[in-house]
Amino acid sequence: MKGICVRSEIKPLKKVLLHRPGRELLHLTPDRLPELLFDDIPFLKVAQQEHDAFAQILRSNGAEVVYLEDLMAEVLKLHPEQTKPFLYQWLSEGNIKTRRWQDKLYEYLIGNFEGKALVEKTMEGITLKEMGGASAYSLQDLIAPADDLIVDPMPNLYFTRDPFAVVGEGVNLNRMYSVTRNRETLYGKYVFKYHPDYKDVSLYFRRDCQFHTEGGDVLNINEKTLAVGISQRTQAAAIDVMAQNIFWNSDSKVERILAFDIPVSRAFMHLDTVFTQIDVDKFTIHPAIMGTLRVYELTAGKNPGDVNIRLIEDTLEHVLEDATGVDQVKLIPCGGGDPIAASREQWNDGSNTLCVEPGKICVYARNTVTNDVLYKEGLDLLVVPSAELSRGRGGPRCMSMPFWREDL
Repeated sequence: MKGICVRSEIKPLKKVLLHRPGRELLHLTPDRLPELLFDDIPFLKVAQQEHDAFAQILRSNGAEVVYLEDLMAEVLKLHPEQTKPFLYQWLSEGNIKTRRWQDKLYEYLIGNFEGKALVEKTMEGITLKEMGGASAYSLQDLIAPADDLIVDPMPNLYFTRDPFAVVGEGVNLNRMYSVTRNRETLYGKYVFKYHPDYKDVSLYFRRDCQFHTEGGDVLNINEKTLAVGISQRTQAAAIDVMAQNIFWNSDSKVERILAFDIPVSRAFMHLDTVFTQIDVDKFTIHPAIMGTLRVYELTAGKNPGDVNIRLIEDTLEHVLEDATGVDQVKLIPCGGGDPIAASREQWNDGSNTLCVEPGKICVYARNTVTNDVLYKEGLDLLVVPSAELSRGRGGPRCMSMPFWREDL
């Protein structure tokens, strides 16, 4: 199954990209949590067990699971000449600016790691202690603590939804909101350029774009309609770029983009923290998004490069009914609509579900109130253990990037 094909949020999931949490989580410390976009420190051993359970649930329901670290290792094995440029770009984007330090770290990496272990090491980061100290190089090295990080870890990588966004048979390779996360897209650059299964896909967005966007804001409503959130993490200008690249690409069948203007806050980080589709006519939602929304419809103009933009001010139900072609959609609120339960379970991504086929969805075990409501609505729940995974503030949809959904 080469290439990618995702034209829906609910069609049967056949192939999905994950990243198993690794030693990068061991470099989270309390004083650096805000900078690294975490609110707490997950227990790695349990987080890995929970993630393995999640992967097995997906396999048991017909999906092939591929791992980001494996794909990148395969690229370097097939194209060993790319190892050096990859590592030097990784060092540069990791804020290693002097050639002397870049050379020293490069030699450390290729002298001690190879294959998948090398890829995982770039995800983990490097401490000064590992290098045996470096006091001969600078005053800063002399006074720095031994456990000081020379190159930061990438602890958010297990949320594979955000660095990329698969749209039909193409992909957005994102420029992410924070410096901490933007380095994650470097792996995508090499996978979508060199991996034999993915090197021929169309790129609708590139990581060197000046505007930022993230995959959690991109939802494939159907092959003709794409929903994108204007959020804390995705700029309106980035959606302009997407429209230009999607509407006039021969591989794309998208005819319109619905840009949802959502509040800028931690609770509304991405569009998929506000609502996700779980069946032909059902969506999970955050109750706070109810009411009149501002949605902008973007369509192709008569001339190449022209985009028509129309403001829609309507309820979420009406917008989604028009987008899906369903007479009446059912919006199921996180926490069953109870304000306290909704706030608590939204914090643990109660609205962030992953649909593996219509009516069958992955949910976090800890969101008991929301899950009970979903059971009563007739949904088939695939319950993911989540005591530690949820500490990263992302749910099953955040942890997965579908590469292929059955196109029927």
